[in-house]
Amino acid sequence: MKRLILAASLMLVGSTAFAQQSVAFVEPADGATVSSPFKVKFAVTGMNIKPAGDMTENTGHHHLLINAKPVKEGDVVPADDTHIHFGKGQTETEVKLAPGTYKLSMQFANGLHQSYGPGMSKDITITVK
Repeated sequence: MKRLILAASLMLVGSTAFAQQSVAFVEPADGATVSSPFKVKFAVTGMNIKPAGDMTENTGHHHLLINAKPVKEGDVVPADDTHIHFGKGQTETEVKLAPGTYKLSMQFANGLHQSYGPGMSKDITITVK
């Protein structure tokens, strides 16, 4: 009986210790038509947001990629007009884009801006009118 209780306890600890890690766009929704400027809100599950430079395990910050290729796991997210960094730990911003259709990608990365890869990335497509 004690072995069964111990095994059940270890299973419970194991399932909560390794929570599912993911990112999501709170807004805009995939397929949305928006007016510029528009608000972008980010969410993360299973990790904590920390500013750039903080290398605490299971932490990082958001990056917004606009019509840019994904960043491979371990590679540094570039800093330019199509790779916007939120190194202070921001979870929302206002974006100005010309009319057109855009692929927005959210990439979560560690304190050194090294990508966590496709498991911590999310793509949506929007239309700016």
